[in-house]
Amino acid sequence: MRRLSLRARLVLGVIVLAALGLAAADIATYTSLRSFELKRVDSALDAAHPGVEQALLHGGFGGNRPGQQEPGPNGGGIGSLTAAVPGYYVQIRTLGGSVVAKGQAPLFAGAPLLSAPQLPTSISVPSGHSSSDGDRVRYFTVGSQDGGGRYRVRASIEPQDTTHVLVLAAPLSDVDSTLHHLLFIESLVTAAVLLGLALLGLWIVRISLRPLGAIERTAAAIAAGDLSRRVERADDRTEVGRLGLALNTMLGQIESAFRARQASEQKLRRFVADASHELRTPLAAVRAYAELFTRGADRRPDDLARSMAGITRESERMSLLVDDLLLLARLDEGRPLEQERVRLDEVVANAVDAARAVEPERPLTFDAEPLEVLGDHDRLRQIVDNLLANVRAHTPAGSAVRVSVTRSGAEAVIEVADSGPGLADDDRARVFERFYRSDASRSRASGGVGLGLSIVAAVAESHGGTVSARTGDDGGAVFRIALPLA
Repeated sequence: MRRLSLRARLVLGVIVLAALGLAAADIATYTSLRSFELKRVDSALDAAHPGVEQALLHGGFGGNRPGQQEPGPNGGGIGSLTAAVPGYYVQIRTLGGSVVAKGQAPLFAGAPLLSAPQLPTSISVPSGHSSSDGDRVRYFTVGSQDGGGRYRVRASIEPQDTTHVLVLAAPLSDVDSTLHHLLFIESLVTAAVLLGLALLGLWIVRISLRPLGAIERTAAAIAAGDLSRRVERADDRTEVGRLGLALNTMLGQIESAFRARQASEQKLRRFVADASHELRTPLAAVRAYAELFTRGADRRPDDLARSMAGITRESERMSLLVDDLLLLARLDEGRPLEQERVRLDEVVANAVDAARAVEPERPLTFDAEPLEVLGDHDRLRQIVDNLLANVRAHTPAGSAVRVSVTRSGAEAVIEVADSGPGLADDDRARVFERFYRSDASRSRASGGVGLGLSIVAAVAESHGGTVSARTGDDGGAVFRIALPLA
C-alpha cells in the first residue's frame, strides 16, 4: 500500500468503501427477499394443509400399511392426499420415523415430477410450536434427493392423531429462481457501480490533485535553481490551494533570504577587497620608506627624517583605518554601547566649534534645541564629526553649511545641510555603504577611504535611530539623523 501513489490510494479507498457498502446492501436485500419468499411458501403450506387434513380424515391412508408403497400418484391409497395438493410432496410417518405413506402429484397433467426431498430419518416437532388450528408445526428447508433443487417442509402432528407426523413439502424452484435472478442483478449492478465509481473517482481525484502536480513541478524548478517560480492558481478555499499559498509564502521568504544572503556575501567580498586595497597603500608606503632607510638614509639626516615621518604618517593612517574597521565589526556584532543621558545639542555644538576651528573661512550656522538622548557620548560626537568632515571633503571651502538639532515627535533630529554640488541618485542610494565613494578613480584627493558615512549609519542604528540623505532645496546635500529622545 505504501508503494502506491496518493491518487491510487484515494481511488482504491473509495472503491473499497463503496464495495463494502454495496455488499452490505446486497446481503440485506437478498436476505430480506429470501425471508419474505420463505414466509410466503410457509403461508402456502399452511393454506394447503387443511385440504390434506380433510382428505386424510375422510379417506385415511387408503388401506396402506406402514411401509407399504402406494400404487401411483393417481391410484388409490395416498393418491387422494396428493391430489388435494398438486405439486407438493406428502409423507406420513410415525413418531419413530417409519414412513407409512408418501406420494407426490404433478402440478398439472403431463408435468414432470421433481425429485423427492431428502428428508431426515427422524423429524421432531417441538410442542411449543403450534399453528392456528392447534397443530404442532415445524418448518425447515431440505434439498432434493438428486441435488437439483430444494424443498420447504412443513411437519405437523395433528390433534386427532398424535402418533403420526404429516409432512408437506413445497418445491422452492420459483424461490430459488427469483433469488438467483436477484443475485445476478445485484452482481451486475454492483460491478457497474464500482466501475463507475472507479472512473469517476479517478477523474475527480486527478482534478483535485492537479494543484499538487503544479506544486511538484514548482518544487522541481526551484531545486533546479529557479527561485522565482511560484504555484499558480492557488485557491484558499481548498486544502491543496491553501498548501500552495503557504508554499508561495515560504518560497517568497526563502527567495528574499537567499537574495539577502547573496547581497551580504557580495557586500562582504567587496568590503574585504576594499579593506585590502586601502591597507595595501599605506603598507606599501611604509615598506618603501623602510627600503629607503636600508639604502643609506640612516647616514643622510634629511632622508632619515623623511623616512621616519613617512612611516609615522602611514602608520597613523593605518591605525585610523583599523580602528574604523574594528568599530564597524563591533557594531555589526551588536555589542552594546554606553547608555547614558547625553545633551545632544551640546555634543553637536562642540563638533561645530571644532569644525569652525579647522576651517575658519567656511560659513557655518548652527541652530539647536536643548534635547537629551540615551547613548554613547563619544560615538555621537564621532558621527557629527564624520558628517562635517564629509562636507569638508566634498564641497568647496567657501560653501555654506547649516547644522541644526530639532525635535520631531519623539525623536531628536540632526541635520547637516551644505550648499555644494549635491548628490546624484546613485550616490544617494549608496552613500552609506562601506568604502563607497562617488569618485570612481578612488583618488584620495576627494576624501578618505569611504568609511565615515558608513560609521554614521552604523552608530545611529545602534542607538535605535535612522539616517538618510537627500538633495536640498538649494541643490546641496542634506544628511539627516533621527534618534529617539531619552
